[in-house]
Parts: sequence; C-alpha cells; structure tokens
Amino acid sequence: MRLPGSTIGVLGGGQLGRMLAMEARRMGYRVRALDPDPDACAAPFAELTRARLDDVDAALQLAAQCDVLTIETEHVPAAVLAQLETVREVHPNSALLATVQDRLRQRQFLARHGLPQTAWAQVDDLPGLERALAALGCPAVLKTRTEGYDGKGQVRIGAVSEAADAWAAIASAPAVLEAWVGFEREISVILARGGDGDIAVYPVAENEHRRHVLHITRAPARVAPAVAQRARELGAAVAEALGHVGVMAVEMFLLPDGELLVNEIAPRTHNSGHYTFGGCVTSQFEQHLRAICGLPLGEVTQAKPALMLNLLGDLWADGAPPLAPILAHPGARLHLYGKAPRPGRKLGHVLVLTDDLDQAQAWADGIVG
Repeated sequence: MRLPGSTIGVLGGGQLGRMLAMEARRMGYRVRALDPDPDACAAPFAELTRARLDDVDAALQLAAQCDVLTIETEHVPAAVLAQLETVREVHPNSALLATVQDRLRQRQFLARHGLPQTAWAQVDDLPGLERALAALGCPAVLKTRTEGYDGKGQVRIGAVSEAADAWAAIASAPAVLEAWVGFEREISVILARGGDGDIAVYPVAENEHRRHVLHITRAPARVAPAVAQRARELGAAVAEALGHVGVMAVEMFLLPDGELLVNEIAPRTHNSGHYTFGGCVTSQFEQHLRAICGLPLGEVTQAKPALMLNLLGDLWADGAPPLAPILAHPGARLHLYGKAPRPGRKLGHVLVLTDDLDQAQAWADGIVG
C-alpha cells in the first residue's frame, strides 16, 4: 500500500494527467510526469520531465524518483513499460497495454474470451481489404491497428469500389476492417479494479459524438435497467480477463434489439468519465490513484444526474469564448485544461448537475452552437 506522501509517476502530461495530478495533490501525493511539451497540461500540478514518451532513459530516470507508475494515454510504447517494470510497479502493465493499443490484438482478445463485438477482419494489403469487404459487406470501417483516436486513422467505406481510396487514406498501414454497426446508442462503462480483484463500477454513461470527437456525455444513460446491468457485467468481465489494475473505460454499442457490442477498451481514465469529477462521491481520478496505490476503492454513488459537454478549440476561433453564460449557470462546473486554442482540440469541459438532463443538453447545445 502506498499512502499519501508517496510519489506517483505519470507517463503523459495531457488533460487526463492534469486532473489525475490535481486529485493526487489534494490527497497528499507527489506527482512527476513525463511529457515533451514544456506547456503540458499537467505541468502546473506535477514536476515535469521533458522527454518523448518513447525515451526509455528518461522514463527510467523518472521511475527512479517514483513509487508507482501509470499512464494517461495508451500511446505510450508497451516496450517502454516493459523496461520500467524491471524497476517499479506499473499499472497498466506492458502486456495489457500491448493488447489494447493494437486494434487487431484487442479484437483477438475479445474473440478469445467470447466477449461480444462487431464482425471484423485483419487487413494487411489492398487485396486483403477487398476480400474482407466481400466477406463483411458494406458499409464498413477501416481502422489502422495503432495510433488512431478521435476519428483519426479510420475511414468509412460505402462500396467495394472505394477500397483503393480508403487504403490510400490510411497510408497503406496495417489495419482492421469492422462491419458497420447500426447502433441505437453509444454507451461507456467506467470502472476500477484493485490489485486484490475488487471492482467498482460507475453508473453507465451515454455518449454523443460530433465529427468523431466526444461531444456530450449523459449519466446515467437512457437505457433499461437490464441493459445497464449487462453493460456493467461486460465491463467487469473485460477488466477481469485483462487483469487490469486501475480505472478502465469500456465503450459499447447498444443495438436496437438490446444487444451490446464492445467497441473499444481504454485502460486509463477517460473523457466519458469526466462526469465523475464533481458528479460522484469518488472521481475516476481519485479512484485510479486508489487502485494503483493499493488503497480500498472509493464509493461510486452519483449525487445527481450529470451532463458533460466538451469545449473544443473552435469556440476560441474569434477570441474569448462565451464563458460568462457557463459561469452563470447555478449547476455548472467549468474545467479548462490550459491548452493553446486550436480547432478540434479539447480545451476543457463543462459539467452540469441537474434533474433535467434534456434541459441541460439544450442549454449546452446553445453554448456550442
């Protein structure tokens, strides 16, 4: 057990690292972060080591000054974590990260454990893509095996005749083709698993994306109790099968017939879990710290229904965004990450605690247009 006063090492200094460091410092932990950006979001709350995430020497130097290590992005090379595991405890471990950060390995893992997912096929070249399209049909989505996020590294294919253009669009990278899913809702399960196997699952959240970027999260999700229970069970099954320690997000598609399909796994705190930071007794960030430090997991009860709205850099296109209406809302909590504005970039979020989520969503849509 690592009690407050210990030092947490975080690989990555983005907004997730920032909020993790904020909660860690509140609890009395010291935080060190590895990130190449001198203006990294976490810098005001963590001692920053400036280096690339694939710099093994810098990572080992960071590890020597920490008691336990974790990540805030799954784009840390698994080989780096493998080196760190020789000197410190690391969560998630390198084997788990290698499974999750590669879409093919992730799909193979789900298949191996009998977990529901969409039909898929491995694609290594254009003829292979054409064969996969013939087998799975159109529309379908071609996704690079690594590095993709927020819609990057993927392309929708509406007809077999589009195969060559799609293959060129992902620069002929090794990929996975996934059958198109006509889902009713996208939901996510945020959970934590301790080293002792204890699992705490937050209320199921419902997500709405715009241009492949998370726009709004509603919690609890508008799903039947039986669906929510099944989602929680699926999320826990994924965490157990991976042997994960820490917070994890499992994104799922809810089909019109009530079936759930696992879409993606993120072995870290997650954008769709931001509603817990102010909306639940224990935030996902404190919960992650509790899990990796060997502390008992915290209570996940949600105080009130919550809506989380992402604030993208587009709002800053003409200067200062409309923050006054946000700050005037009695149930809103504003979180800004300290990033330089850029179109499409996540610069912050707003959390609204309310008994009327429909009204809150209408208000939020009015903010972003």
